[in-house]
Amino acid sequence: MSKREDIIDPIAYKFDSGIRNGLIYTENLGWIDLGHARGDDIINTLNLMSVGEASASSYYLIRYEQTMSYGRISTGRYVRWNIKRGRSLSERHSIMLAMLMQTARAFENWQDMSFFSWFTDSGFSGEELVSDLLGFYKAIRPGNYWNFLKPVSREAALRRWDYYGPIGSFKNRGFRPLLFPDPLNKTSRHVPYKGQLPQFMTTVTPFNDFNSGIVQVIDRASVVNKFGGVTLD
Repeated sequence: MSKREDIIDPIAYKFDSGIRNGLIYTENLGWIDLGHARGDDIINTLNLMSVGEASASSYYLIRYEQTMSYGRISTGRYVRWNIKRGRSLSERHSIMLAMLMQTARAFENWQDMSFFSWFTDSGFSGEELVSDLLGFYKAIRPGNYWNFLKPVSREAALRRWDYYGPIGSFKNRGFRPLLFPDPLNKTSRHVPYKGQLPQFMTTVTPFNDFNSGIVQVIDRASVVNKFGGVTLD
């Protein structure tokens, strides 16, 4: 659940690699949750795929999950797919994107339904899915995307938050960005609207050929519960 106090100076984030969390506003992607956009989970899962590709097995099992925590309790959703060995890197990226999209949508829906919903408005919060997608592309093609995103100053971000309200009150069930015109811009209608993804975030097509035998779905968005980091499912 993003809060007003999470909004940080994007310049500080750009030059301080130690900053791992925070909220910024960008002209091309809207609000970005930097924690969701790290891409660490994508890198870890792709590394597991590499291990599977190097094995002697015909298929290898990959699990991908997203969870949220309150104290020592965590809950979320996960998928497990058997992947046929022999996949190219581009195929693995396609499969990874499909796993991310399926799990992320299920996870956002879970936040609305689970017992966590009494204290969070995070389910399909306007910044989360697009932040997940940004994390995916940062993981598969590391680079400096600053000029593509066009982050605004902390002052300009706070101005949007105070004018429109918390981003959690705006739901976005897709991966296109939700944009908020600057309240100081008198030539714009001050109404949130769906923008278009930058070209670099449209280059991978999520895998969908589930009749080919390349992917065998074992668990489709199943529930994961943890206590103190120990999985209970």
